[in-house]
Amino acid sequence: MVKNISIGFLLLCPLILCAQELNPILKGHVFDSLTNVPLLGALILVDDSLVTTETNQKGQFILHNLTPGWHNVEVQHVGKAKRHVRVKIDLAERPQELIIPMIDESFVLEKVTVVENQKSAGIYRLRQVEGTNIYASKKNELIKIDQLVANKAANSSRQVYAKVSGLNIWESDGAGVQLGIGGRGLSPSRNSNFNTRQNGYDISADALGYPESYYTPPIEALERIEIVRGAASLQYGTQFGGMLNFRFKKGPADKKIELHSRNSVGSYGFFNSYNSVGGTIGKVNYYGFYQYKKNRGWRPNEKLDQHTTYWSSRIKVSDKIEIAPEFTHTNYLAQQPGGLTDAQFKDNPRQSLRKRNWFHVNWNLFALLFDFKANDKLHFNNRIFALKAGRDALGNLDPINLLDFGENRDLLSDRFSNWGNETRMMLKYSTLGQPSTLLVGSRFYRGQTWRRQGDADDGSGPTFNYLNPSNLEGSDFDLPSTNYSLFFENIFSLSEKWSITPGARWEYISTSAQGYYRQINKDLAGNIISDQRFEENKTNRRSFVFVGVGSSFRFSESVEMFVNYSQNYRAINFNDIRVNVGSLVVDENLVDERGSNFDLGLRGSITPSLDFDVSIYHLSYKDRIGTILKREPNPVFNNLVDRFIRFRTNIADASIYGVESLVEWQFFRASLPKGEANMSLFGNVSVTHATYANSAFVDQQGKKVELVPPIIAKSGILIHLNRFSTSVQYSYVGEHFSDASNAVFTPSAIEGLIPSYHILDASMSLKLNKIEIESGINNLLNNQYFTRRATGYPGPGIIPSIGRNFYCTMGFRI
Repeated sequence: MVKNISIGFLLLCPLILCAQELNPILKGHVFDSLTNVPLLGALILVDDSLVTTETNQKGQFILHNLTPGWHNVEVQHVGKAKRHVRVKIDLAERPQELIIPMIDESFVLEKVTVVENQKSAGIYRLRQVEGTNIYASKKNELIKIDQLVANKAANSSRQVYAKVSGLNIWESDGAGVQLGIGGRGLSPSRNSNFNTRQNGYDISADALGYPESYYTPPIEALERIEIVRGAASLQYGTQFGGMLNFRFKKGPADKKIELHSRNSVGSYGFFNSYNSVGGTIGKVNYYGFYQYKKNRGWRPNEKLDQHTTYWSSRIKVSDKIEIAPEFTHTNYLAQQPGGLTDAQFKDNPRQSLRKRNWFHVNWNLFALLFDFKANDKLHFNNRIFALKAGRDALGNLDPINLLDFGENRDLLSDRFSNWGNETRMMLKYSTLGQPSTLLVGSRFYRGQTWRRQGDADDGSGPTFNYLNPSNLEGSDFDLPSTNYSLFFENIFSLSEKWSITPGARWEYISTSAQGYYRQINKDLAGNIISDQRFEENKTNRRSFVFVGVGSSFRFSESVEMFVNYSQNYRAINFNDIRVNVGSLVVDENLVDERGSNFDLGLRGSITPSLDFDVSIYHLSYKDRIGTILKREPNPVFNNLVDRFIRFRTNIADASIYGVESLVEWQFFRASLPKGEANMSLFGNVSVTHATYANSAFVDQQGKKVELVPPIIAKSGILIHLNRFSTSVQYSYVGEHFSDASNAVFTPSAIEGLIPSYHILDASMSLKLNKIEIESGINNLLNNQYFTRRATGYPGPGIIPSIGRNFYCTMGFRI
């Protein structure tokens, strides 16, 4: 009998293990998924019966001397549903060992759940059901990190997310410390429009009130990245962008201990050291790492020092129960060179006019995961998670067109103390002879943010202390929030090819603000002419239900059409209101945002070498919040003359339409004496049209939605020759506006156009047994460009992107 193998849903997916051999071998175990009894005489067919064998009494089989490359494996046994697995034999990698559970033909649920992560020429997608998650009928992408030829040490998001169509990426630093991605007209600011997770639990500052992520998991530590677009709101909560989940690696199952070290150097003082340990001892699988990263920076007054650690232990309590405690810590200090005006950027994008700006983050994540697989049909999962964190932003926030005369600096300090629980139950059953899958879940979340803003010293170092902590010049607020949720989704199979997936979510949200803020007005000489302090104690409670439905139709095993519609909601927290950044004024009557997502797409494989994913979407965004330029009386001149302020409010309704497409073609493939050669091309293009309507501001009607490039195009070529791989990637982003007023130019450079830009990146990788060597050049053509205009930190103003830079990585595994 096969020992220590769970009998729940994950048994429906082949598990690839590793075993060290001298030549290409394919081994495996075949057993009954319900009883774990080995199956004797199961027929193993490779590449349409070119190679065959049968399992022995222990359910084992072995095949020697397979040709390197991809192979299609079919497993047959009397009374069992056929299994199909696509596996790669590669001399540069460890031999494959498959664990293949078989289920009865009468259990037709196989038609829904047995589909593997789909991949032909290079596009991966999530299965319809994975663990206690339903992805059926949803627009989704799956990035497998070990397939990337990219600058992993610097978390090069332009390369990592190259095959995800429609993403607008902000570049804030050259070391990849903070990730900023957005799509479909949503701001990329620290992933704030995605529900951002790690191993299935929240990692953002405050998932409800301040969903920005100041911590980004290192790419080198990840197994894969999962992205689900707007229809994810039913399962993951109120974010218009969808869900972004980082899955960490696990320790090898066949070793008690394995050490892995990767050390990288690069341009402008970049250094990264990633060191991990993992393995399996008895019933415990463990994995942990320590990463140190530093960078001198492309511009003056720019530097970084970062430490990150992670530990996870997966304890197999029994064949049915697994628990996994996890801990993550990151701490970094960054000096920020500030922003530039348009003229300064044109003159010299590498210059810096701010040398007293600093940013510090201390992030601590705790999680306890519990998984119970009662049988093949019933699966429970529970996640308890907590965050204890802080971030401090220190510096001169005056417009960048004003000189820094060394006055007191502004200090914005946040402390986050959050915890939550998410429980899920997955039930597989039959309805009228067809398979169904029901997901039911609940969520509790308690957020506690302490936000302060006031004057700090007039020095130039990272001293994060207030001059008047008992009476801050800006504000001092406690911002608690509470969230209860109930949700469900259900896959109903109407036939072997057609399924429908309805769902709904109920939310209760309570947000509060307790504290004070001050309004200080000064004359042109800097003298205070008025100083008012306002106390606040407010609470806002609301509850609502939103619904969605999706449908999938498979024309064949390799081509699927999908459609879905889901409502969305984003709750406004007082945290959105009480912040003073330059000339920004926030409307105290902000209301929650509502809307919906619609997707219609076709995806699959035309041939084993040609993959595609094409879809159209519509994002309807009611009461969208944005910033416009507003004219009002100037109190400095006793309201006798007017001034322009940046006003953040519910601007209007936004209607966003688009097409997202991705095609990948493996145009060459051949077997070599010691491996395989293949070459592939990919291209993705997104076209978006986004405008405002139904606005209370006359000038806003019909204007373009900010942060929406009309065209984003990416293409690349990947060449693989045995143990050597190389890739060249081209990226183009069209011209777009940075604010809702559609300003082309302002003296402060906070508003204005973001010009179109194009970038070329080249990378290579070489694997020599236990040694790996990687190198590359980013921004090969040394183009001068920027992706964002910052309203506050790390600006304000234009944040130039890094010029041509190289990296080199050497790693080993023992």
